Amino acid sequence: MLTGRQIRMARAALDWSLRVTAERAGVHENTVRRIERGENTNPGTLFLLKSTFEAAGVTFLDNGGVVPPEIETL
Repeated sequence: MLTGRQIRMARAALDWSLRVTAERAGVHENTVRRIERGENTNPGTLFLLKSTFEAAGVTFLDNGGVVPPEIETL
């Protein structure tokens, strides 16, 4: 399952703010903020966020990390 840490890492890799991330995923900025703090959320929201990041080129690793798009293409 997607973690708050992975979301922060994906945002950093893409240089996306909370606002940009929320807009692209179609969720509220406070929702992203709460998830990043480790609060529980709807699995559907995590799916939206993960799909949004993957569409932008981020790869999520099973060990809790992420691969930024520029690394994936090397």
